[in-house]
Amino acid sequence: MIKIEHLSKNFGHLVAVEDISFSVGSGEVLGFLGPNGAGKSTTMKMITGFLAPSSGEIEVCGFNVSEHPIDAKKRIGYLPEGAPSYPEMTPLQFLDFIAEIRGLSGQKKIERKKEVIELLHLDKVLHQSIETLSKGFKRRVGLAQAILHDPEILILDEPMDGLDPNQKHEVKELIKSIAPEKVIVISTHILEEVEAICTRAIIIADGKILVDDTPGGLRDKFSGNTLDDVFREITRAKLT
Repeated sequence: MIKIEHLSKNFGHLVAVEDISFSVGSGEVLGFLGPNGAGKSTTMKMITGFLAPSSGEIEVCGFNVSEHPIDAKKRIGYLPEGAPSYPEMTPLQFLDFIAEIRGLSGQKKIERKKEVIELLHLDKVLHQSIETLSKGFKRRVGLAQAILHDPEILILDEPMDGLDPNQKHEVKELIKSIAPEKVIVISTHILEEVEAICTRAIIIADGKILVDDTPGGLRDKFSGNTLDDVFREITRAKLT
């Protein structure tokens, strides 16, 4: 469903992503872990076609993202870092706008909007401007637009950032419920989130993949309780 080969991205002299390769199959929930500046968001932006790679190839559902960007993007739901939107719109107006962009119309549009509003509990803020919403509700609106067209692939950049514990639980349950039919890639700094919802974890730092394993495998290999602990153990192993 996602195939990445020798992907790199340079910003001038800065190497943000360096020659990474991996693939993700249907039903997998991939946790993409790393510190700030590791290359997580840059990789996600390249998968979704937001950034062009400096070198390498990306395929989404069999479509090369560079050669067939529209075909690839139709199959992707994307929640960027910070959940950007149009702040003057209400959630209802924003979802209407996204539905039209995604080609939804008629009864299909009505049904999908109703479904995502219920799933993410947006009914109480539907007519409130997005700029006045809490960070948690803004994140929920971002998630709603990402899943509105029922895509085969979800790319979620820090989907639980800003959510309270109850909201995090709801998002985790949502991801679990839709995961068997999709490919989901989630970036995070938090190891516990990966253990709770992911079937696989990739750790990236300085633009390079350090570890590709299951969450259980990470626990077996590393004794640390946090992602920072795991990074320290990886660093010590490399130095020795």
